[in-house]
Amino acid sequence: MKYLVSGAGGFIGGHLVANLLNEGHEVVAVDIKPLEYWFQIFEKSKNFSLDLKDYNNCLKVSDGIDYVYNMACNMGGMGFIENNKADCMLSVLINTNLLRACVEKKIKKYFFSSSACVYNASKQEKTFIDGLKESDAYPAQPEDGYGWEKLFSERMCRHFYEDFGLETRVARYHNVYGPLGTYDGGREKAPAALCRKVIFAKINKKNFIDIWGDGEQTRSFLYITDCIEGTKKLFESDEREVLNIGSEEQVSINQMSSIIENIAEIKLEKNYQLDKPKGVRGRSSNNSLIREKINWDSKTSLRDGLKLTYDWIYSQMISRPNNDKFSRKY
Repeated sequence: MKYLVSGAGGFIGGHLVANLLNEGHEVVAVDIKPLEYWFQIFEKSKNFSLDLKDYNNCLKVSDGIDYVYNMACNMGGMGFIENNKADCMLSVLINTNLLRACVEKKIKKYFFSSSACVYNASKQEKTFIDGLKESDAYPAQPEDGYGWEKLFSERMCRHFYEDFGLETRVARYHNVYGPLGTYDGGREKAPAALCRKVIFAKINKKNFIDIWGDGEQTRSFLYITDCIEGTKKLFESDEREVLNIGSEEQVSINQMSSIIENIAEIKLEKNYQLDKPKGVRGRSSNNSLIREKINWDSKTSLRDGLKLTYDWIYSQMISRPNNDKFSRKY
């Protein structure tokens, strides 16, 4: 089969392209970033640096395609999405124009990567909450900016199926992490950021790390290989309901920091930065519906996933030139 993966230069998109190529499929990989900034790039795929907010570009890359995975959006960790709401919402143009192109090109099936940020904020005001069920997205009160774009785009997928017969699949990802992802620069998420901070402290013989907020905020985190497996299983199924793809292993930021410190064999004090973005108080996935519908669940424990992530980030940081590795302000 011939697949189009938008957002292929990003973290999840890069892992998905690798998986599809390993299965012997043809892949057209597209991302707005110049090729030299893609997280992963493969000679076997046809790679394009294009802005898919432009409908004509969507038509160009979807020509002759069987299936589309839309992983493209402007996003990052909480620090990025809280300070770039308009830019995050502009990603609605990618989904809208890709859907239009799919109808025009008679694409067989379309996948949209949504987010746990669509969930009603009033259900996330306490730590260690019950896992969020798919029905908890309504009445709507999503994360401002990024969450509203994702929720609106979910509805677009639904209506393109109802009005035009385009088969669509939608997953709500819960904090996907792992190797070959962003770990610095402002777009990184908590697992990578904490790994980086602990590694920096260890390399530089520091005794503390900075923690955004009080560290009691909770999340569940999904390892990348579980994410790819769940994504493909949903895509290949007959299930049209929006489903969570996440882990039910909920931890506080303080607890996750302690796990990483244990991996690094170091004990650090915490400098709490209460003025930094910290998002909702508690968020975790409820996987009951996806277990029922397509018999999928996460497999990788948080500690195992963090160990793999830590080792990869450590290898990246230790290979930096000395004047960057030891003096950079992480």
